[in-house]
Amino acid sequence: MVNVQVSKTADAIKTYGRAKETAYQLGKALKTLKKDIEYAYVGQDNAAVTGSESAAREMASASQLIASGVTKDAGSNSTDAMTEAKVNECHQAVYEAGGDPSIFMIKPADSLIVAGFTGASGRSRTFNDENQTLTNAVNIMVNPFGTLKVVLNRVQMSTHAFLLDTSYWRSAVLRPVTRTLLAQTGDSDKHFITYEGGLMHMHPSASGQITGLS
Repeated sequence: MVNVQVSKTADAIKTYGRAKETAYQLGKALKTLKKDIEYAYVGQDNAAVTGSESAAREMASASQLIASGVTKDAGSNSTDAMTEAKVNECHQAVYEAGGDPSIFMIKPADSLIVAGFTGASGRSRTFNDENQTLTNAVNIMVNPFGTLKVVLNRVQMSTHAFLLDTSYWRSAVLRPVTRTLLAQTGDSDKHFITYEGGLMHMHPSASGQITGLS
């Protein structure tokens, strides 16, 4: 839920780069809502709550929808760094459970670790008259269990990495994004934006996760 309030004066003023302040603020609110939904999916480890008269309903995050058999801890300590061996172990578990993940989603800091896997596999250095480029990144990982596209996500939990088979994930929309104009107070308009939905995983073992990352 997001609230937007814009004065009629702000809407009447001509502002460079946008026609109406209301449209601009509503656009910002929708982007905020979209980020909030993504955070609910992968930014927290939240268990589902059925809800009652005194407690709000809560959706289960992605981490709660992945089976324990394809959830691998990063190491023996409370938190440990990402390793290539742990990625392969998780990928193997998912493969043996019938999954075929294609996305390896990680936090930005772990991309630096991935870039150093197997002596920074894929590193290239190109110099010519047109440009000078030093590339030190891994965008695709290939191991005995398949190919993973490395995707950075600044919103997801820093303690988790996900191996995702996207064909088994769905956004379950109960109430789509709706804007309601509320009763006017003073010389301004108030808009109330609502959305109600959740995340569905059609096969709990089709995707995997690595937990306990530092």
